Amino acid sequence: MDKLIQEFDIALRAITGATRAGRPNPADAVGADDPGALEAAERRHVAGLMRVNHVGEVCAQALYQAQKLTARDATVRRQMDDAAREEEDHLGWCAERLRELGSRPSLLNPLWYAGAFAIGLLAGRAGDRASLGFVSETERQVEQHLTGHLGQLPAQDARSRAILEQMRDDEVRHGAAARDAGGVGLPGPVRAAMRAASRVMTTTAYRI
Repeated sequence: MDKLIQEFDIALRAITGATRAGRPNPADAVGADDPGALEAAERRHVAGLMRVNHVGEVCAQALYQAQKLTARDATVRRQMDDAAREEEDHLGWCAERLRELGSRPSLLNPLWYAGAFAIGLLAGRAGDRASLGFVSETERQVEQHLTGHLGQLPAQDARSRAILEQMRDDEVRHGAAARDAGGVGLPGPVRAAMRAASRVMTTTAYRI
């Protein structure tokens, strides 16, 4: 029962945006925003990008939670749990940046969480090696996605850039750890379906 309560608390905090990062926000190392650095249109665009990234971290919490629950091996469960805690930092950093930009998380976070949790259950039930392979492919696609967002940031937005760069470094490490732990490559149609689902999420979350 204690474990169920703990997992429910994680889910609730992810959905409501109440997550707090365990590590310092990398944006603090570059200093505060210059109030006039971003024009209104740039601020709206950056907020849209950070909202998409926040949704991605909501989904990451759901995926890791579901995959922890279905993992057969205790070592795999611990690996999922460790990665989930770092992803929780990302969630907190993105939420903080959204507040700084005068914006908000996606209104559809409960839907994103539920969908990702269901996908995580399916991946987990396929076995630990397939589940680790799913983590590896997810992190690879997230790395590409973050690289694209870094290219879209205004040059003067050092705070958002610092957050996304640290997130990308973490995602690369999580993907490599999943491969090293025995993750198998996913079939082409599965990878394509993941990319298609990601496009739907990013397009919608940018605005809603």
